[in-house]
Parts: sequence; C-alpha cells; structure tokens
Amino acid sequence: MRIGIDVGGTFTDVILVEEKTGSFQYIKTPTTHHDLAEGVLKGLEEILQVSGRSPKEIDYLIHGTTIGTNAIIEGKGSKVGLIMTEGFEDVLEIRRVARPKEAAFDFEVDNPPPLVPRRLRKGIIERINSKGKVFTPLDEESVRRVVNFFKEEKVEAVVISLLFSFLNPSHEKRAAEICKAIFPEALVSLSSEICPEFREYERTCTTVMNGYLGPVIGRYMDNMIDRLKERYGEIRLHIMQSNGGSMTAEIARDHSSRLINSGPAGGAMATAFISRLIGHEMAIGADMGGTTFDISIIDKGIPKTTTWGGVGEYPIKLPMVDLKTIGAGGGSIAWVDQSAVLNVGPQSAGSNPGPACYGWGGTLPTVTDANLLLGRLNPAYFLGGKIPLYPEKAKKAIRDHVADRMGISLEEAASSILRIVNANMAKGISGVSVQRGYDLREFILVPFGGAAANHAVDIATELGIGKVVVPPMGGNFSAVGLVVADVQHDYVRTFAKREQEIELNELLESFGALEKEGIEQLKEENVEGKDIHIEWSADLRYEGQSWELNTPIERKPALGVKEFKNILSSFHTLHQKVYAYSEPKENIEFINIRVKTIGRNPSLTLPRAKDAPTPLSQTMKEKRSVYFAEKGFIEIPIYERDRFTPGTHISGPCLIEETISTTLIPRGWIGTIDEYKNIIITPT
Repeated sequence: MRIGIDVGGTFTDVILVEEKTGSFQYIKTPTTHHDLAEGVLKGLEEILQVSGRSPKEIDYLIHGTTIGTNAIIEGKGSKVGLIMTEGFEDVLEIRRVARPKEAAFDFEVDNPPPLVPRRLRKGIIERINSKGKVFTPLDEESVRRVVNFFKEEKVEAVVISLLFSFLNPSHEKRAAEICKAIFPEALVSLSSEICPEFREYERTCTTVMNGYLGPVIGRYMDNMIDRLKERYGEIRLHIMQSNGGSMTAEIARDHSSRLINSGPAGGAMATAFISRLIGHEMAIGADMGGTTFDISIIDKGIPKTTTWGGVGEYPIKLPMVDLKTIGAGGGSIAWVDQSAVLNVGPQSAGSNPGPACYGWGGTLPTVTDANLLLGRLNPAYFLGGKIPLYPEKAKKAIRDHVADRMGISLEEAASSILRIVNANMAKGISGVSVQRGYDLREFILVPFGGAAANHAVDIATELGIGKVVVPPMGGNFSAVGLVVADVQHDYVRTFAKREQEIELNELLESFGALEKEGIEQLKEENVEGKDIHIEWSADLRYEGQSWELNTPIERKPALGVKEFKNILSSFHTLHQKVYAYSEPKENIEFINIRVKTIGRNPSLTLPRAKDAPTPLSQTMKEKRSVYFAEKGFIEIPIYERDRFTPGTHISGPCLIEETISTTLIPRGWIGTIDEYKNIIITPT
C-alpha cells in the first residue's frame, strides 16, 4: 500500500493506492500554514479512516512539499556563512553582470539581494588552478578564523565554495573537517558535493541554496518523522525531489536544494503517467490549484527536464523537471489598478483567509468567487460538501472591488476575471511550448488541481489544442505523481575536454565512478539490485559555444571508436533538432558527464473497465443556470462524474461535478469516458 501526500498553498492532497488491485482512494484537507506537519498528519489519519486500513499496512509513504520554495520566496531561510577563495567573496553579488529582463522597461527593477549578506561572505587563503592542481596550499588558520567568526555570528549553516573544487575537492573537504571540529552544530555544505560543475556563480548559488534551506527543511523533517513515529511507529518517509524522483527524508536533510518545486514535480510525473497510459506521448500538464498554475511539458512520455532551473532570480544548477509557474490559481486575487484596468494575480488569498466565498475572513475577490457567481461551482458540493460556499460574500467582494470601480455588472466583472486568468494561463503555456518550437496541435492538455478542469477547454480553444484529457482524481493528481515516482539520484562531473583529447578508457571510468556512487546510495535506501536502472548523458557543445546540450548516451560495458562516433552523431542530430542547424565538421567539447541512477518501484496502472455507456438521465443531478459570455445565463445539465461508465458521451454545454473538482464542457465540445475513466473532451 502506497500513500502520497502533496502539500499545496491552499489544500493538502492525499492519495492511497493498493498495489495489488490498483484501486485508489483520495481526500483533500486545508493546508495548515502555521504547522504544515499538522495538515500532513491530519490528511494521513483521514485517508486511513476512509479506507479502513492500518498504518502497519503502509509500504511506501511519500511527501511532496513547497516548503523550500516558500522559504526562498518569503525570505525565511536560515542564516548562512559563505567561505570562498580569497578575492572571490563577491561572486554572489556580481552574478553574471546582468540585470533582470524587466529592467529594460523599468529602471527601478533590480536583482534580489544575495542570500548571504556581504559581512557573512569570507575569503580564505588557498587556490586550485584550472587543471585541478594546488597552486596555493590551504591556510588552515585562515579557515579557523572564519569559522570562529561564523560561530560568534550564530549562523545556522556554513557553505564552502572554492575555485575549481569540482576538479579537486581536497581544500573544500579539509575546510569542512575544520568547520565541523570547531562548529559541529552548523550544517556544512560543499559545492564539490552539491553541484560539482564549472560556472562559479551558479555553483555557488546552488550550494548556498542548500545551506539556506537545509536547517529549515531539517527541522521540518525531524518534526515530521518524530510525530509519525509517535503516532504510528516506524514508517520510512520518502520526499519528492525536483527531478521527478524520490529520496528518503534522512538524505533530504543534507540535499535540501533538490526539493525546490518538490510538489509540482509530482504533477509532471502524473501527467507523464496518464499520457503513457492512453498512448499519447505529447502532453501539456496544467496544474491549477489554489495559489499557482504549474505548467509541464511531456515529450515522448517523459517530462522535460533542465539543469537551469531556479526560484525567482536565484539559479539552481541541478537536474529538475522543467516547470513554469505563474500566479494563477483559484485563490488569485482580482484587482483594479489606478488606470481602472482589471488584473488577476499573482497575489493569492491562499487558504488563510481564502476566497471571500469560503467565509473564513477573506474579503477580496478571487477566481473561485468568479466561478461561483457565474454558476460554475456548486456552493453545497465544494469538496463534496465539506466546505460550504457563500455566494453572497462572493458577490459583495466582486461588486465592491471590481464591478463598481469599473462601472460594469457583476456578471461582466466575474466573466472578465475568468477571461483574464485564462489568458494568463494560455500565455504561460505558449511560453514554454510554442516559443520552444513545439506545435501544440500535436499535444493533449491534461488539466488537474482543483480548479483546472473548469478552465481547461477555454485554454485549449485559445491555444488550438484539440483534445483535453481530464484524469480521474484530477483535484489530487499531483499526489498521484508522487506514488508512481521512482527513487532517483543524479550525479555530475565536469569533464571539460575536446573530442580529440578524450581517452575512451578515462571517459568510461568516469561514468563508472558516478555509477558506483549512485548504486551505493540506492542500496542504502533498500533498493534491490534487480530494480536499479542507470542512464548516461553528457553536456556537449561545439568548440567556441557558451552553452551545452544534454545528449543521451547509450550505456555500454565498453567504449570503442564506434560507440564514441555514435555519441558525436547523436549530438549533431540533437543540435539540428533544437537549433535547426548542425556543424558535423566542427570539434565537439565534452563539458559535463552525467549519470542518473533509478530505483524502480513496482509499476502502477489505473483500474480498467469495458465500454458500458450510462444513460445520461441516470447521471444528471440537476439543471442550473450558468453564465456564458456570449449567451448570458443558460440552464444546463449538471452531472455526477462518479456515475459515468466507459463509453458514455456527454455533449456540452454541461458541468461535471466530483468531490474534488468540476469540469466545464462548453457548447461545441463533447466529452467521452474512456476505459480508465478519463474524460476525453474534443470539439464536435
């Protein structure tokens, strides 16, 4: 039995799956921002009660969280001391000698402040040269002076990022030993362990991120494990990583930078899961929750990944699922600016105080309030009736803050809120797909999160996407991604050699060393040898280029001339695909080599059923007036999703309600229930 728990900005989603039968059960509970662990434990307790299962039956418990992302955005990380090579203390300040893109239009825009202030960035006497050789020996006394200063300053974490440590980590390791001897209570992070790659600023910023988040996440993990143990006994907790794999909570303490976008990565994995299941390998994952809208690209059944992620203007040079996040959720606040122009987001009401219609104290209009006012939400069936909604509070919020200020009707105001948020979401999807050369006519749109299915067809229409697939358990779909994810670790080494300089045995040994490290880590996490899968790749570029392309490499027990030529050919082909040209006669540089070690979990699938269409008269709950911009209020049928069986066809306009989500099918579109109980929506 596996349980996945995804903590979002507004709700905490919980999924329980029985591996033998493939049956899923789910619940949704408000996120407890004052104590996130409380909401997780409450959700776990509730799913066990609903399913009638015992904690002793849990084989695998995995948790996705945005605690790391939130700490960065809110500036609530730990106090960090940074040790650099003397003379390079200002790498974080200098960055790439560039201002944000917005500065082209706004002279007051600036980069965010470094996560470590200048007085806590200290240099030590040492130098490794660009060949990995010691140029200036480590002055241990200079290390002791800095560490004692940090101890007096009561920093919580010490980060060590020295020049060329990715080639020779000896100085970093010795400095860490001194630090731990003098200041054992501080978390120590080494760039040669967290991000052993070239590019000084990105490597340092990534390692600083690890130190900045480490104590925060460590306390959270310790608290969670202790409370789980107190209530349920020994349960091994896994945490979702930003690369789409999981790791144990114990390892997460020391690798907190890998938890950025932990929860949203689960949504990408779930989108890939459902797209492979239905045989459509190109998909857009659209996760609209209470606070944000997270976009993922699924290419050939696999989420697109990047090593150039980040939060805000802080880069993180680690492999992660390539996600685009914008401030567009059910709780996004509608507001009118000084020029009487309506805006939606990025500010959110979250779960505290929440949308005005929740009756929890919120007074500002949100997307959820607009959907309720237009009849697209059932006030008596939100979360299956667990949370009553108050239409009058929604009307007051929209009237006071939008309609009256713009001189328009309530319905026009609410409709405008939806039109703007839909445009924002469509623009976000276009930015990570069309602008990267994808043809959206080849894609399906997979909406999930509690709010997405109500907006999905409007977004698809704007983007020219011809098929929308609304998965079962859509409101909790990111949690589905957690339980289908494998254990995964990524390893990298900067190689930095031209093709003619490479000794094939050296290249093979380098891959082997990274493999060995990954296999040992998986075995520590109780992964059996038969379940271990390994993938190779390398960051390659033409000589003289500034940026690389990550190129998959077929894993072989031996590397000969033929295999090496295949690697070069693969890069030329990839370069042609990405940039529409290639230079087969140019020299290629091998910059980084990468190994991904995966511990396969038993595969899951959704329950499957044969076509047995249900008469619509048996699924209809009621008829309700719903507002459409072109027609005004129209009385349309409201169906209960759980009553549908495969093969059922549902013509729009209509609403399909379920406990944790609502799907809108407008006029001109038709929904079909497939064998996995997805709603496949296509134009008529």
